[in-house]
Order: sequence, then structure tokens, then C-alpha cells
Amino acid sequence: MRYIFLSLFVFLFFSSEVRADKISDIKNIENYLQQLKTMKARFIQTAPDGSKTSGIFYLERPGKMRFEYDPPIDDFIVANGKRIYFYDAEMQQQSNVAIGETLADFILRENIKLAGDIKIVDIKNKKEGTLNVTLTQRVDPEAGAITLIFDKNPIRLKKWVIFDAQGLTTEISLWEIETNIVFKDKNIFRYIDPKKIKPTYND
Repeated sequence: MRYIFLSLFVFLFFSSEVRADKISDIKNIENYLQQLKTMKARFIQTAPDGSKTSGIFYLERPGKMRFEYDPPIDDFIVANGKRIYFYDAEMQQQSNVAIGETLADFILRENIKLAGDIKIVDIKNKKEGTLNVTLTQRVDPEAGAITLIFDKNPIRLKKWVIFDAQGLTTEISLWEIETNIVFKDKNIFRYIDPKKIKPTYND
């Protein structure tokens, strides 16, 4: 499970080489993400073997987010504005990386544009009313890809699907989505060693 999110965050920035008739869709995605200042949502993660885990996703732009798994899983991922920490409860240890080296930099930065070192491979309007955009690294497309899936009317991020270099697929679905809320407990976006204290969140 731990490598799944790591593979999500190795993607950097976007560059678009798409047809002119898709420009409106790209702008809509940019505008939606730019206006998305805070979010809290339940998520379900479906692993390549079909197993499912769930938890809560928190977002506060710019710079902060958290994935908190439901018990009995004690893993979590947190971005504090500068670095992203990945806590492995089984190993009781954390690893971290600068936000600027990850896809989180694109999602969390103050000004969002679909331009840079990752290109839009495909963008489609689906019959079920979703807008799907598939992205990959420009310099190393074999490293994998990610598809972001939005409800279109109104536009809202509902899911993303990760395709790794081995051809394995991982899906993250969101529901019970709340946006533009105020998080009273700022510890949500701090890395706190669980061996020292296990915080609770009431937002």
C-alpha cells in the first residue's frame, strides 16, 4: 500500500499538447483546482490486487494535505507546506521528500497551470458525465501515468487512477466531499511521530 502513494507523487508538472477544442476543458480544470482552497473527503483506495482500504483526505492550499487511514491501519501521509512525510506503521518509521520534487507541488502550489514537465496524454468527456484527463512524465513516459476523473456539471474531482511502470493500477475514489471549510486543528498538517503522541482530529 505504501508504494502506491509514492508512485502518485513522483509525477511533477503538466504540459499540454492537446487539440484546440479541449482548451475549454483544460481551463475549467485549472479554474476548479485554483479555487479549491480546502477539502475534506472520505476515500477508498483499491489496490492492484483488488483489496480496499479507506480513510480521510484533508487538503489546505497552498502547501498542505493529509491522507489518514481508518483503523486498524496506522499509516499516514502528510504535507506540511515544505515536505511530504510518509509514515509506515509496520516499520514504525517515516520517509520524506520536498514538495517541489513531487506532484503534490502541482496540486498544492498557489498558482495552478496545466503546463510544465508532464504532458496531457488524453482528455475525454465521458457519457456518464465525467471529464477524464490522463497525464504522464514528458521525459520518462514509461514511468507510469495518472488519470484524474472529474464530475463535469458542476466540475468536481471525484477519483484518480494510477498506472505504474509495472502495469499495475491503483484507484482512489472520493465521497462525502466538503470544500472551503476551516480546519481548527492545524496539527492535521504537521508530521507528529506516533510513538510520541497520536493526535485526534475533530474537524
